[in-house]
Amino acid sequence: LPASEIDKYYAKKEYVSSTGDTLRYRVLEPVKVEKNKKYPLVLFLHGAGERGSDNKAQLSHGANMFLNPIIRDELPVYVIYPLCPTNQSWSNSRKPNSEGKYGSERYPENTEINIPMKCVKEVHDQYIQSGNIDTQRIYVMGLSMGRMGTFDILCRYPDLFAAAIPICGGINPERLAKASPSTAITIYHGDKDDAVYVENSRAAYRALKLIGKT
Repeated sequence: LPASEIDKYYAKKEYVSSTGDTLRYRVLEPVKVEKNKKYPLVLFLHGAGERGSDNKAQLSHGANMFLNPIIRDELPVYVIYPLCPTNQSWSNSRKPNSEGKYGSERYPENTEINIPMKCVKEVHDQYIQSGNIDTQRIYVMGLSMGRMGTFDILCRYPDLFAAAIPICGGINPERLAKASPSTAITIYHGDKDDAVYVENSRAAYRALKLIGKT
C-alpha cells in the first residue's frame, strides 16, 4: 500500500505521562475485537531517521506488512508504533559519532531508563491493563536505533516478551548476558552496514550463545 493508505489504518494516539512527558504513537487494532478474546501485541521501535513530531514517519518501515489481508484475517494482532522525539533516543546505550555512525566503541553496561522508553513501557502497560492482550504473546522488534531500544527493553524486562527481532543495532554484551532474557531472539544485520557496524550484532550473538540462547 502507498504511504497515504497505510496511514489510514493506524490510529493516531498521544500519551502524556504523570510527569508531563508526551509520546505520540500509532496503533493498528484487529479488524474485529471479540469480547473475552485476547490478542498478541507487537511493539515496533523505529530508527533514528524517523524521529520527529508528525506521528507519521515511524510508519515508514514495516507498517505495511501488518496490513496483509491474510495476516489480518488469520493472525489478528495489536501493533504499536511509538514515535521518538527529535534529538532523543529509545535508550541511553550509546550516542552516534560526529558522522552519525555507531562504530566499535563499547556500549555502557549500566544506564538509566530514559524518557521515551519509560513512556513506551507505560503505553504498553495501559494496553495490558485493557484486558485485550495475551501476555504470553507480546513481541518487540526494532531497527538501528530501534534495535538498540529493543535490546534495552529486553535487558530491563527480560521475561516480558515471547520473542524479539533486533535489526542492525547493538548492546553491551555483558549487560545482555547478565539480563539473560527468556525471550526467543532472532538477530538480523548485513555486513555492509556502515552506520551500525555488524560486529555489534556479532558480539550480541556471542553473548547470547554463552548463556545458551542460540
